[in-house]
Amino acid sequence: MEYFDPLSRGFWDTVGVAVLCGAIIGSERQIRGKPAGIRTAILICLGTSVFIHLGGSNLGDNGDPTRVLGQLVTGVGFLGAGVMLSRDGVVTGVTTAAVIWVLAAVGATIGLGHLLAAVTLSVVTVGVLVGVELLESSVRWLARGVHRRDSTRNGDRE
Repeated sequence: MEYFDPLSRGFWDTVGVAVLCGAIIGSERQIRGKPAGIRTAILICLGTSVFIHLGGSNLGDNGDPTRVLGQLVTGVGFLGAGVMLSRDGVVTGVTTAAVIWVLAAVGATIGLGHLLAAVTLSVVTVGVLVGVELLESSVRWLARGVHRRDSTRNGDRE
């Protein structure tokens, strides 16, 4: 039970990496004015990491973090579905929902003890969000259809 001892280094390593990863991804969302910003991202990473660790440590021989992981994937899917809306025939919030799902995956990675991988996934996630945005702005045919920018949608393509 050392993991939940606030005097142990492992506890603070886990908390610190969860806060860092959530802040990395959440900052990009916050800057763009999206519904799931820094606070939400940090809490999703932190909560998921704790649940995953609890699933494997508190139940002795019966502990199975994969069972908890399966339930989290389902539960977070519902959380993500809650941020998607349909307005005037256009579905918005899909990217935010996907980011919430990725945040849970990063939190699970932390909960399973893969701290460096979690930081790497966070940086890659922001790279995808920013990089595809730049690519869509540069390559005209990528911005066609429902992903097209126009003044009525105020540049929000989620």
